[in-house]
Amino acid sequence: MELNADFTARVIVRDAENTWRASPMRGVERKMLDRIGDEVARATTVVRFAPNAEFHAHTHDGGEEFLVLDGVFEDEHGAFPAGSYIRNPPKSHHAPSAPQGTTILVKLHQFDPEDRTHVRIATQKSVPVPAAGRPGVSVLPLFVDGREDVRIETWAPKADVRIEGHEGLEVFVLSGGFAEGGEELGPWDWLRLPPAQTLEAVAGPEGAKVWVKTGHLAAMV
Repeated sequence: MELNADFTARVIVRDAENTWRASPMRGVERKMLDRIGDEVARATTVVRFAPNAEFHAHTHDGGEEFLVLDGVFEDEHGAFPAGSYIRNPPKSHHAPSAPQGTTILVKLHQFDPEDRTHVRIATQKSVPVPAAGRPGVSVLPLFVDGREDVRIETWAPKADVRIEGHEGLEVFVLSGGFAEGGEELGPWDWLRLPPAQTLEAVAGPEGAKVWVKTGHLAAMV
């Protein structure tokens, strides 16, 4: 299966227009954002666990990165409420469950194969800092290496936001909204820009809180 697999193209997926699809696991549904492959795939997905849904224990050969959007995600490493950012690198394993139900933004098979860094950040307990040279923007770093930069950005109401010179960019709206390229994006909408295509956005009247990843798509184009 290929979905939004042309990484030279600008892509927007609107949450309200995206359909929940059943997964092979009972009680687990997903909204696909991009995908190359079938059940083992390079994929970016919003995944929803019904209360008491669970996955069998499994190993992530290509790594797994996710942000908890609502509810509480659980595995043998702990309970992770909304706002938790997790990186389970290649060769890691776990048995996920959601006694209370949860929704996560998850990326699979998108790691450096040699990455072995585990990350667990409670972003809801962290304070963003003003971004140097970017008026109206505050940043909460999540992960940075020579390949990618992952962060949560908070954009002040009506702020002009520009991100240029990147090697691929993804923005997932957590709250609020913004306009970009003549289009409006709101909560849980997703934008992907190819390398070198500048983001020129204007935050909405309530501002915006967004998950941002840059630098990771050069190898895909």
